[in-house]
Amino acid sequence: MQMDAVEKGKEVVRIEAQAVQALEGKIGQEFAGAVELIAGVAGRVVVTGMGKSGLIARKIVATLNSTGTAAIFMHPSDAVHGDLGMVRPEDAVVCISNSGDTDEVVQLLPMFKRIGVPIISILGNRDSKLGRESEFVLDAGVEQEACPYDLAPTASTTAALVIGDALAIALLERKNFTEEEFAMFHPGGSLGKRLLLKVEELMVKGKDIPTVLATASLRETILVMTSGRLGATCVVNEAGDLAGIVTDGDLRRLLQKSLDFTGMKASDIMTKNPKVVKPNILAVAALEVMESFNITQLIVIDEARRPVGMLHLHDLVKAGLSPKNDV
Repeated sequence: MQMDAVEKGKEVVRIEAQAVQALEGKIGQEFAGAVELIAGVAGRVVVTGMGKSGLIARKIVATLNSTGTAAIFMHPSDAVHGDLGMVRPEDAVVCISNSGDTDEVVQLLPMFKRIGVPIISILGNRDSKLGRESEFVLDAGVEQEACPYDLAPTASTTAALVIGDALAIALLERKNFTEEEFAMFHPGGSLGKRLLLKVEELMVKGKDIPTVLATASLRETILVMTSGRLGATCVVNEAGDLAGIVTDGDLRRLLQKSLDFTGMKASDIMTKNPKVVKPNILAVAALEVMESFNITQLIVIDEARRPVGMLHLHDLVKAGLSPKNDV
């Protein structure tokens, strides 16, 4: 029985894979026309479908929205009870139906015509009512469903989904939609964080920046370092210009050399010319600097080379930016 289930699972995958593979040969001028039509509308793409096709429509809407094409889902039954008001002449409608004769969708056709909105259909049957009334028909027909009774929508819904993905990505290319624009629509995702987060949004700033004068004693320097959580302190001269940095690593190296700290100042143990960044650069760029030089802190400076912040690796990781070797 277990092997029967395994073989049946493989058969379903094989049937659906063949259905998807066959779609490549169906992508032609009508597909290109649909892309141009949608790219040229001033409004949104209204996607509709009933039952399983409606679920596919919702996913296509999500993909279109995230790739730069404004889209909304409209349930066919709700449309005849008021939701049709969301459709405007400046929109484009995409109807999904395997048979092309789904009653709930077909009954909307006269109203779409009255509004003056163009219709694109993703169909399994071109010679259908919906197919005849559409400006462009995207053929998602399949030879068979994975269902043994050829009833439950399986291969046909997979094919419709793939056509929707192809449409969305072709539109993305057509509109020259960039990574930066994608990130704007995904601010909570890893890509959005990599392309949007700036150093100034994560750095410690103001009175929280650990800072000592170059003439500060070693004791004072250690107290400033330990009062914060960064494991380092900026060292500045009398004018407030950056002179160096003292880190936990500098203290460890000092202890390896001597236990006599009498008269030592911050300037005696600091690292001169530390790695610095500007506040307006991307946080991911700061992370790359940390990775390149194997450091965990960066001083953030202004145009006058004065410290305006400090950034710690932990702040980057907490914000969702992980070092490459942790990916």
